[in-house]
Amino acid sequence: MNVTRSIVRSHRSFSTTTKVLANYGKPQNPEYNKELRMKILPIKRTGEDIKTMRARLVYQSRKRGILESDLLLSRFANKYLKEFTMEELKEYDELLDEADWDIYYWATKNFDVTPLPERWQDSKILKLLQAEARNEAGEILRMPELDLSIHS
Repeated sequence: MNVTRSIVRSHRSFSTTTKVLANYGKPQNPEYNKELRMKILPIKRTGEDIKTMRARLVYQSRKRGILESDLLLSRFANKYLKEFTMEELKEYDELLDEADWDIYYWATKNFDVTPLPERWQDSKILKLLQAEARNEAGEILRMPELDLSIHS
């Protein structure tokens, strides 16, 4: 008997019909393969001037994918990127190549969840980010307005 006919005859709900037809009887969520590892390498930019780099880093700080990182990094970028030297911008750029949750947990010093790699232990940029994450002034945190003067 055809699967579609049996579903129609038994008057099952639309969601059941969709589930059965979409998966053809296969499990909805196959087991996660813990051995499989894949990392997408970041794009390496060469010949980028400091104004272009600042503009890109502002954008990358604001559009991370998780709100916690967007908020923390966009405020950090707004406060520091205008002052950073090319070397500091490069270090910040490398930090942004890390996973969002890793950056967030390192910034909030939650090393039980995500241990801090040795390469970031003496980072001036990460120390500034950690100070920013402490929010010692107790400010209500909001996304900063885009400061177009950062490009100058």
